[in-house]
Amino acid sequence: MEGIVLLVLSVFMLLVVLSKLKSLLVAKPKHNLPPGPWTLPVIGSLHHLVAGTNIHRVMRRLAQKHGSLMTLRLGEVPALVVSSPQAAEEVMKTHDVTFSDRHVNATLSVLAFDCKDVAFAPYGERWRQLGKICVLELLSASRVQSFRRIREDEAARFMENLAASAGAGAAAVNLSKMISRFINDTFVRESVGSRCKYQDEYLDALGTALRQTSGLAVADLFPSSRLVQVLDTAPRKVLACRDRMQRILEQVIQDTKEDVDRGGEAAAAGTGREGFVGVLLRLQKERSTPIPLDDDTIVAVLFDIFAAGSETSSTTLNWCMTELVRTPEAMAKVQAEVRAAFKGKSTVGEDDLKGLSYLKLVIKEALRLHTPAPLLVPRKCRETCRVMGYDVPKGTVVFVNMWAICRDPKYWDDPEEFKPERFENSNLDYKGTNFEFLPFGAGRRICPGINLGVGNIELALASLLYHFDWKLPDGIDPKDVDVSEAAGLVASKKTSLILHPVTRIPPENV
Repeated sequence: MEGIVLLVLSVFMLLVVLSKLKSLLVAKPKHNLPPGPWTLPVIGSLHHLVAGTNIHRVMRRLAQKHGSLMTLRLGEVPALVVSSPQAAEEVMKTHDVTFSDRHVNATLSVLAFDCKDVAFAPYGERWRQLGKICVLELLSASRVQSFRRIREDEAARFMENLAASAGAGAAAVNLSKMISRFINDTFVRESVGSRCKYQDEYLDALGTALRQTSGLAVADLFPSSRLVQVLDTAPRKVLACRDRMQRILEQVIQDTKEDVDRGGEAAAAGTGREGFVGVLLRLQKERSTPIPLDDDTIVAVLFDIFAAGSETSSTTLNWCMTELVRTPEAMAKVQAEVRAAFKGKSTVGEDDLKGLSYLKLVIKEALRLHTPAPLLVPRKCRETCRVMGYDVPKGTVVFVNMWAICRDPKYWDDPEEFKPERFENSNLDYKGTNFEFLPFGAGRRICPGINLGVGNIELALASLLYHFDWKLPDGIDPKDVDVSEAAGLVASKKTSLILHPVTRIPPENV
């Protein structure tokens, strides 16, 4: 028996040695990689990333030591961290096509409906055509404007609910939760054309799935190991959530088809008043798109709208209010502007939003200080190229640390402070041309829903500031308000914002 065990161990050791010799003898291309922290066998650079909850903060500390182009190895996965406007421009402008693929790990692939969507689809003709449909049909300026009535209705309902909770200011409300509800209600109506009875069930499944993708799953770090793929439960848990979401979205599509047959949604077809589902089903029926729009594709596109649009919008609105209650001078200034613009009115409408210059600066500053997706959406190098004198091998995952860039003292005065005035008399915007300020990305992969998301934020923020004064719970100083971030692709506020709303201008009943 002992002889058999020794024989097995000997064979095993021989195989290990042969494997090592093979790896040494096989010629590997020599690359001039950017510098990076020291690595360990098997896990690579992972031990450096466990030093904090938020990976973007850890990556900034490492980049401050190793440079704005930094190499990491995440298990088996080679990675590049970009932490300067110059390097970001190289990746998202100079070599935009080379870096136009998405890094899609096992967990994200499951969540994104096997990449049939727009956000995570591989770069190519199908992605281009699907993106064109989204830009021209779903997210055009005219389509966004057609949802004005929905935005105003939902904002008014939001204010009415707040006024009912406010009383004389003695009652505290979970403003974060109410903001999330408003944003989700708005996106659902923009998508479906009406309120949806499946909304809460869908959002529950989506929230569970997003929490599963908030960390580094083992299966994603060792993609070549079949054993790891079997043992890691994260992709299976996400699949269960995705199946729930798919069943709900398929039911929404079926309900909309039946509504069309009854003449409901059909009455809006072609008038610009359709929801996203109605538009996609009309295009499907007309067969006028360069690629077929089957129900699976429609489901994947709707997932993008709900997941990306609602999450980033509610996060940004929440941070706006958080920073305003922490900065009373800014709160007083923006409230004075809003109340002067809407003086004598019982509701806030979109007609007068264009004149709210300081409110727009507040939103810009919140996007700078709290970039919704701190590392944007990771890209992948499609072919080996050179960036700022360094080689970037094919297959490298690229993280653009926009959170770090937006807080870099080389480009921003007092970068850790909330100062909307910094954007006064400045041409900086978030449309993808200023590489020190890209909260929505840039290049071919820029977020196509900027106008829709910002439109929802502007109206809600103006309404919150017009109708209510805001007080912190007793004993809490403005600067003590928690600004820690939750882990995940989106840097949402870790703790809910609890405030006392005091009705200043009663909203009109809706």
